[in-house]
Amino acid sequence: MSRKPFGGISRRTMLGLMAATSLTAVLPIRSALAADTYTKDNPLKVALVIHGNLGDKSFLDSAAAGVRKAAAELPVTAKIIEAGLDRSKWQPAFADAADDDYDVIIVGTFDMTGFLVDIAPQYPDKKFMIFDDAPDFTKADLGNVLAIQYRTSTGGYLAGFAAAKISKSGKLGEILGVEGDTVVEFAVGFEQGAKAANPNISITRAVAGSFSDPAKGKELALAQMNDGCDIIFPIAGGTGVGALQAVRDATGGQLAVGVDSDQAAIFEPTDPKQAAVIFTSVEKRVGQSLYEALQQTIAGSAPFGKSILLGLQDGAVGISKNAQYEKLVPADVRALVDEQEKKIISGEIKVDSVMKV
Repeated sequence: MSRKPFGGISRRTMLGLMAATSLTAVLPIRSALAADTYTKDNPLKVALVIHGNLGDKSFLDSAAAGVRKAAAELPVTAKIIEAGLDRSKWQPAFADAADDDYDVIIVGTFDMTGFLVDIAPQYPDKKFMIFDDAPDFTKADLGNVLAIQYRTSTGGYLAGFAAAKISKSGKLGEILGVEGDTVVEFAVGFEQGAKAANPNISITRAVAGSFSDPAKGKELALAQMNDGCDIIFPIAGGTGVGALQAVRDATGGQLAVGVDSDQAAIFEPTDPKQAAVIFTSVEKRVGQSLYEALQQTIAGSAPFGKSILLGLQDGAVGISKNAQYEKLVPADVRALVDEQEKKIISGEIKVDSVMKV
């Protein structure tokens, strides 16, 4: 990784000399993390490094939308860097962003956590955010890192409850991109909610092994529908798009649950037939959480040096209650879902989770 020299002295050495001669070096929190005054003329410079490509119509697009919103509404300038699908390019893209003139570098998911742990301590004057995963803060000097995770099981519960109530076959299908905690988190909530609505519901879980293989997603969805599943829940990024297409093209009245964003709303302008079969989506509001984290960074209140876990109670997770939901889910079922939602928020219903802070 390249370093920008200061008269022949490495950046890290210069930072060390500055710290040694500064009274702020004895403070428990780096002075670089204190609130700065950001304005239109002195904006917070942000880079979002996407380990993949935009256009997944869910998770990565949500992150980019949140950063763009921050650039439009806050004293923020932002660049979105698409590192592509070649894994060998992810670490160099991240390292280049850290070495460039950005104040905050954002990455996402467990695929980037190892790189974050290696890179962030080398740039104590910069801030880093990771969404949908968290490093072990006890194993490295990560006081300049904020990790944002999501209790998507709480939203999954509501979607599963509704799915079990409206399913005619009594069989539901799930398609996971991989079996990582952040993916399984959706599934455990979906399954718990479905069984709360119908203890006799049958749920088939399949694993694609990829987030970028629409053909595999379509294949798995077709197999589940052939086995009698009439509602499919793909938790699989780009792979899941193939599963949604399989449901769109089916002729037996099958429905789908979207993931990460309100996928019906996303598809509506270009593929209304696709939107019409997505009766709700489990929303992981990544973009909104990043927007709020950047807002807090500007205010000097963002909790760097720790991981936060956001759920239904925080407004960071939920289900889409749109035109398709109102059309495809009967009013009495919607009322029951609302009751379940209130009980989760109050703590009366405890939703299963695999997430740890």
